[in-house]
Amino acid sequence: METPLVAQKFTSESDYLPVKRFEDVKFVLWTETVKIWRIALPVALSQLFQYLTNSSVSIYAGHIGDIELSSISVHQSAISSICFYLLFGMSTALATLCGQAFGAGQIQSTCIYVQRSWIILTITCIILLPIYVFATPILKLLGQDEGIADLAGTYSIQVIPFMFSYAISFPIQRFLQAQGKVKVIMCIAFVVLLIQNVLLYIFISSFGWGTTGLAMVTNIIGWLYAMALVFYTIGWCKEEWTGLNWMAFRDLWAFAKLSLASSVMICLEQWNVTIIMLLAGRLENPVIAVGSYSICFNFQGWYFMILLGINTAISVRVSNTLGMSHPRAAKYSFCVTMFQSLLLGILFMAGVFLTKEDLAIIFTNSKDMIEAVADLAYLLGVTMVLNSASQVMSGVAIGSGWQVMVGYINLACYYIVGLPIGIFLGFKQHLGVKGLWGGTICGIILQISVLLLIIWKTNWIKEVEQTAQRMRIWSINSID
Repeated sequence: METPLVAQKFTSESDYLPVKRFEDVKFVLWTETVKIWRIALPVALSQLFQYLTNSSVSIYAGHIGDIELSSISVHQSAISSICFYLLFGMSTALATLCGQAFGAGQIQSTCIYVQRSWIILTITCIILLPIYVFATPILKLLGQDEGIADLAGTYSIQVIPFMFSYAISFPIQRFLQAQGKVKVIMCIAFVVLLIQNVLLYIFISSFGWGTTGLAMVTNIIGWLYAMALVFYTIGWCKEEWTGLNWMAFRDLWAFAKLSLASSVMICLEQWNVTIIMLLAGRLENPVIAVGSYSICFNFQGWYFMILLGINTAISVRVSNTLGMSHPRAAKYSFCVTMFQSLLLGILFMAGVFLTKEDLAIIFTNSKDMIEAVADLAYLLGVTMVLNSASQVMSGVAIGSGWQVMVGYINLACYYIVGLPIGIFLGFKQHLGVKGLWGGTICGIILQISVLLLIIWKTNWIKEVEQTAQRMRIWSINSID
């Protein structure tokens, strides 16, 4: 094994001894539970608060009208999600590098990584502008209802500033998460959610500004959140934040390629949902089809934010332990997190099954929409359990730097297997949204099976060696 890279002050913990007795199992279970949930709970809450900002927009849109709900849903799940997950996926390169560099004690490198990511993601936002500007013709070309496409396109143009806020907030989030500074992210997200709902009430309920008011609030909230994170980092993280550095402009192309390669895994997994939403718009009665799926997607999204907290925690834990040359800790952390995540998924599935008749009430007063959502509730519950396993494995992949490999796996599982099955069931077998969603479930099951086999066969000592090599390469490019 390579000589550990870790500075003394970052090695207060040592790697686990092999688990041989029941007492060892209890010790590992308790220790890893504390370490994981110390990160996962604040991150889950912060992600939930951020997602609720989107859900709040959907709730207000739904009470304006069904066409507004479907239009905003198409924007959020199609136009916005394409850009969101590309930028979010690109930031996973930062999660790998910052987590492993922090574990290895290379603090200055993490600051330069963040600044490079700011530059790369801002350029990416500029490249993505045509998707927002020409959203209406794009949606019509994809077969969406004209009324939905027109309103969704207008809203897309209005929220362009919000997209650019991602370029600032994503990198700084990864920087803070890699160091375990997650409580402040949670607090900022909660305050921003409260401010957003006050503004929504004023702009929509009091002023009656409709979807234009929704767009104005979205832009304000996006930049408020991003700037709050930046101000905290600069003002209160003086030991970790070493300031702006011209070295951030070095090796931008190499960093861009790494970021784009890292985004493959996230994009291929999440864009599948976008495709299902667009295909739902081509079914009979597209307003009900898109609206019911989007409501289920919102509930799934609320739970998914909790899973993102677990995903972030396991990726931070794995990247830190690999950077500290603790292979057994990385392996045991995965086992503990998978067990607990599956239990959580089963609990939420039971909750969905018990409340399926009332799930849609907070989004709409339409009886047809409420019945359509209840009809999809069983698929929603099963998806929650499957995502519980999938997101833990994705977190391990991010922490280990396997994004490109998992990207190929996602391509095969979701697009070569899952999507054709969904199209066949949805259109040829006339199962509608249930058929489309069923194909996605088939893809998730296949993905979980393949990733579980890979993780089971992983040599964690070799992963430590590869981490040491990665840190040498990028620290040379960053500092020298």
